[in-house]
Amino acid sequence: MLSESNRIEFKKELNDKLEKEIVAFLNNREGGVLYIGIDDNGHSVEIDDVDGTQLKIADRIKNNILPSTMGLFDVVTESIENKTVIKVIVSSGLEKPYYIKNKGMSPSGCYIRIGASSQPMTTAVIDEFYSKRVHTTLRNISAPRQDLTFAQLRIFYEENRFSLNDKFANSLELLTQDGKYNYVAYLLADENAVSVKVAKYAGADKVELLENEEYGYCSLIKAAHRVLDRMVVENTTRAKITEKTRVEHNLVESIPLREAVINAIVHNDYTREIPPVFEIFSDRIVITSYGGLIPGQSTDDFFSCSSMPRNRELMRVFKDVGLVEQLGSGMSRILNYYGRNIFEITEHFIRVTFYFNANYNAKNKNINANGNDVGIENGIDNIDEKVINIIINEPSATINRISEKLGVSSRKISRIIKKLKEDRVIERVGSDRKGHWKIL
Repeated sequence: MLSESNRIEFKKELNDKLEKEIVAFLNNREGGVLYIGIDDNGHSVEIDDVDGTQLKIADRIKNNILPSTMGLFDVVTESIENKTVIKVIVSSGLEKPYYIKNKGMSPSGCYIRIGASSQPMTTAVIDEFYSKRVHTTLRNISAPRQDLTFAQLRIFYEENRFSLNDKFANSLELLTQDGKYNYVAYLLADENAVSVKVAKYAGADKVELLENEEYGYCSLIKAAHRVLDRMVVENTTRAKITEKTRVEHNLVESIPLREAVINAIVHNDYTREIPPVFEIFSDRIVITSYGGLIPGQSTDDFFSCSSMPRNRELMRVFKDVGLVEQLGSGMSRILNYYGRNIFEITEHFIRVTFYFNANYNAKNKNINANGNDVGIENGIDNIDEKVINIIINEPSATINRISEKLGVSSRKISRIIKKLKEDRVIERVGSDRKGHWKIL
């Protein structure tokens, strides 16, 4: 049973203390989770209007707390004791102290988590937090050029059933305080000078370079998709077929590889104009992002699966277009397959190394077969397997997106999706608009 702690708070219903609890988690080093629909004893209770309550929560957090909380919280639902409760996931923010807007930056407006309760900050703590506040963020840096266009960004939003109106630059925080495009806008624009490199070597060292691809100079979202597609190609499947079984596995587990790619792109420190680098060797894939740990973040914080986004504006957009599922989920997906020892953390870089077939407790797939070449499971043919591989790497992929990647009609993809759902191979989590696919 869940219990309240430094990172977990229960509320039986939505009340006037919402902002106080959210502010306390934003100021907490590890963020936290607020459950609406759980009483003080940890038991779930019915919520009359779940969807309406979710909208009210998101609206109050966005409008009643300063500095901006966009990209720092996620409002989802979870089933507990066969009842639907609301789960508000809150990241630790970089612009502490956060405070309730109408109370100001004062002890009555600033709260922090102490034990299992939210307590007012003292003036001394407020001053200390403010003196350490990170002021140099991508949002405050003007773009090197102002003639930016965003056709690619609009397409990715439309694929996820969102639309961008004329005020999208303001709502997505792509403007500086004086109204110019900021560096976030520059990264998301159709054209920029940011290159994401993918290098492939012949051996286990950098002596013989086979390929040096530039997946950049375009919207960072498009670059991310191109890198993910390349990793799918490089992460080829190997199989050992015996008389009764076929043991099949990729060189690297697909889910943690995908999460590591996204993390490197979203959490990279672009203020020094150093992009992430992806390297493929004969025995491993190495992913390097610039920036090291975020100021105030410890190694334990980094591995705790709590979220402290370096670039919250990018995090928000990547979540909107389906590349990020929910805050803090990426690290847990990696650690579910591999240990901490695949990470190397230095003052300026974070490097993740996936060795091929290394014994990091990676989960192999044991697949029943009849001596024939089959896919992920009995009854699944090659095209089905390709659809599943895309879903693994892009959980929010639309039918049109899958159709485009495979060069197959959307009608056929719809039939395959329907069959996979009926066979309980995949299921849809959440709505058609904002949900994602889950492999069963």
